[in-house]
Amino acid sequence: MNQYIVLRVVSKLMIPVIMIFALYVQFHGEYSPGGGFQAGIVFTAAFIVYTLLYGLEAAQKAISPAVAHALAAIGVLLFIAFGYASMLLGGNFLEYKVLLPNDQAGETFGIIGIELGVGITVAAVALTLFYSFAGRERR
Repeated sequence: MNQYIVLRVVSKLMIPVIMIFALYVQFHGEYSPGGGFQAGIVFTAAFIVYTLLYGLEAAQKAISPAVAHALAAIGVLLFIAFGYASMLLGGNFLEYKVLLPNDQAGETFGIIGIELGVGITVAAVALTLFYSFAGRERR
């Protein structure tokens, strides 16, 4: 374990930076390339680095497989909720402008909301897939 001391110290500094970058990609996706899918993958990459250095058990204590499954469902439900909210307010499915009195504010709010749902779903599903493959026994 002592042979990885430098990697562990650097990872404790870098993993939070990677996660903050994932948030930047998530919430800046409306204005530039990026968004929910890319942010979810970047977030999962930080967890993969953590798992490689500290082990699968430590990563699963941080976010258990059950929590990852629940987050995947919550992300999909968030996406669907924005779609149906648009319909309930008189628009079409995912017609964001009806969400708020100002059309542009409604568009911004709707895009951020569905991208958040996509980001949560992608991160949770990618993490679930990683846990599934990382926990398999070698043959």
